[in-house]
Amino acid sequence: MDDQAKSISPKLSATKDAPNANSKIDRIIAVVSGKGGVGKSTVSSMLACALRRQGKRVGIMDADVTGPSIPKAFGVNARLMGDADGNIVLPRSANGIPMISTNLMLDNPSQAVAWRGPVVSGVLKQFFSETNWGELDYLVVDMPPGTSDVALTVFQSLPVDGIIVVTSPQDLVEMIVDKAIDLAGSMHVPVLGIVENMASFTCPDCGSTHYLFGEPKGAQLAQERGIPAYATLPINPTFAALADAGRVEECNVDDALAPILEQVANIHYDFE
Repeated sequence: MDDQAKSISPKLSATKDAPNANSKIDRIIAVVSGKGGVGKSTVSSMLACALRRQGKRVGIMDADVTGPSIPKAFGVNARLMGDADGNIVLPRSANGIPMISTNLMLDNPSQAVAWRGPVVSGVLKQFFSETNWGELDYLVVDMPPGTSDVALTVFQSLPVDGIIVVTSPQDLVEMIVDKAIDLAGSMHVPVLGIVENMASFTCPDCGSTHYLFGEPKGAQLAQERGIPAYATLPINPTFAALADAGRVEECNVDDALAPILEQVANIHYDFE
């Protein structure tokens, strides 16, 4: 077994919140970045779609409470509803992915969400513990950028099994990625892999590949930090157009994400 196929064994903590009685979630994967604008929500969406194409039962929690974008990418507009027991019932994408987001709570999706940290943290705990997720193999949590209260809430309250770090080639982003990795380490959550987004652009006319933000550095970053998997995604205007049209499920970058998917599949529990 090579380094990328090594299993990672997160410790289970009795202090973590549990999903509601109607939910069974096997693994929780948080997708993080140190700053905005690197395509974290795009990677979250594509990761969930790739797992769904493998036949896995996948849900998405849009934890970017003040800047939610997941429902739009999937073309989901239905409002959140409650069942007779007071649990939140989730809308699903065209391919059956349940999701929750503050945008599904608003009368107008363009309305600003101006909530203070404790309110945001409380909402995220409700998203997990008061929601009928059903049976999931994976819950993908699209985190907000940075290392704020929301990140602490997720890592401290939810039994996260591992994180995927999204970056882009700039030196500044590399520095900020280190902050996200450091936070994960302090919370004892393993880093499963790095996805270097917007790594290159291939000209549709001449076929030449251009590195608009500098040479990719994700492989070196992963090696230096001891992170077991690395993947790279190009700039592709088609992907952006599909997400804007609510058709992100038509994007297929499964081959590019294969090293990340392998790490996700190899998580196992350690009950020591």
